[in-house]
Amino acid sequence: MRWIMSPGLLSLVLGYTLSQFYRAFLAVLAPTLHAELGAGPADLALSSGLWYIAFAAMQVPVGWALDRFGPRETVAVLLGLGGAGGALVFSLATAPWHVHLAMALLGVGCAPVMMGSFFIFARTLPPASLSAANGAVVGLGSLGNMLGAAPLVWVSNQLGWRETLLALMLVTLAVALTVFTCVRNPDRPAGKLPPARLRDLLKVRELWFILPLLGVTYAASACIRGLWAGPYLAEVFGASDYAIGWVTLGMGVAMVTANLSVGWIVRLFGSDKRTSIANTVLLCMVLTTLMLAPGTSLGLSATLLVMVCISDSSYSLIMSHGRAFLPHHLVGRGITFLNMISIAGVGVMQFLSRPVYLATSTRHEPPAAYGYIFMFFLIPLAIGLVFYLFSPEDRHARN
Repeated sequence: MRWIMSPGLLSLVLGYTLSQFYRAFLAVLAPTLHAELGAGPADLALSSGLWYIAFAAMQVPVGWALDRFGPRETVAVLLGLGGAGGALVFSLATAPWHVHLAMALLGVGCAPVMMGSFFIFARTLPPASLSAANGAVVGLGSLGNMLGAAPLVWVSNQLGWRETLLALMLVTLAVALTVFTCVRNPDRPAGKLPPARLRDLLKVRELWFILPLLGVTYAASACIRGLWAGPYLAEVFGASDYAIGWVTLGMGVAMVTANLSVGWIVRLFGSDKRTSIANTVLLCMVLTTLMLAPGTSLGLSATLLVMVCISDSSYSLIMSHGRAFLPHHLVGRGITFLNMISIAGVGVMQFLSRPVYLATSTRHEPPAAYGYIFMFFLIPLAIGLVFYLFSPEDRHARN
């Protein structure tokens, strides 16, 4: 773990912490934004979806920029402009569409941060170490989920939510400057390499059975933690801001713990693939229980929501699994392409969850309506798992 203690990688982890915060904090601010801006759950679903769509749309140009300029310049510029700019727009919002614009800008700014560290790992670490390295970054960065829970409630109540977003703008600018100052770009591969073309990635047959699960595995934890947990707990159980903050804090702790344990768990199961299958089966079981018993008790639902995020480490596992099949000259475009598939899946699922909520909330009581939301995330996950079962093991797996 000594490699992650370098100033450059620590600055990228700080950037990823902000990325995790910005994708998750709407759940906690949902009651306040509804009261002051008239932004209901459907509006916030659109805002959150725009974050993921903007993030995903940037992955192809980010991949090109990583290969062309390196992570130092790519991360610093986009985080400084998009991340800080989005926080500023959010702090000035007076209508729901202002929040939509702010979240899209934040998605652009956060798009290269994690890929910057993954790019450095892919160029400097052996493939067998990638899942542990990726998991460590995701785990430490997931502290942003925790900061976007109960701590955010406390700070926003002390300062006001607008002042809090202004402070976050300054923090984002400071992190971008630190990245530019401290990150060292990895050496370019020696010799003449084939041109790095995106279409060549689709010729890597090993990815075909990995991509379907990658496209939906992160959606459940990201969408539920980032948006639906707050409205669900408020509408079904009448939970307060503080109760929502503590539950989502527990979800953040689960994300951190699961991702920091990736290296040990992979050694236990013997491969990224086997660990991902176990994670996905657990998540399917949890979502099934939430779907069938969405209004039983606050304690049960809180526990199940935390368990949803225990499976969050599937993202770094499947990314590592897919990275094992990428040619060296396609590393930059390859990892951003894989990330685009994952994040686009979150954005699409977030957008589609909005009409599901609108359709079911008008016909059913809140518990039943949210039961359909959990079913909506469950079905694609089960389908993706079936495809993933046919994916090849990478050559570093233990038999």
